[in-house]
Amino acid sequence: MTETEIRAKEKKEVTGQAEQTKPGPVFTPNVDIFETEAGLTILADLPGVTAENLDIDLHDDVLSIIGNIMEDNEPGENLLLKEYETGRYIRKFTLSDVIDQEKIKADLDDGVLRLTLPKIEKAKPRKITVN
Repeated sequence: MTETEIRAKEKKEVTGQAEQTKPGPVFTPNVDIFETEAGLTILADLPGVTAENLDIDLHDDVLSIIGNIMEDNEPGENLLLKEYETGRYIRKFTLSDVIDQEKIKADLDDGVLRLTLPKIEKAKPRKITVN
């Protein structure tokens, strides 16, 4: 492999202060955040998570993403090697008052979550005409 090749980043298990009430590892999903005049876009990598196993919650200006990765074993299969860990993804974001919380949208496609967080009208940049 050369230095310019893209390398997969290992899942990073959360090792925080909070005690877990469910067994199994908890991972922090990698995210990219983009800003435009219209709002913010968050892309989160959630491989193995389906829409049925994904919860997105907004409470007290905190946007929480919780995704569960389920075991994918067929009956009668004997596990010989396991490199893919299962568990939960958890990531939280504190939203500022410029985000229109009523218009947040979420789309999940092939393990990538796209959250669209539009800005409220007064926060959008605009040109003011001088008379």
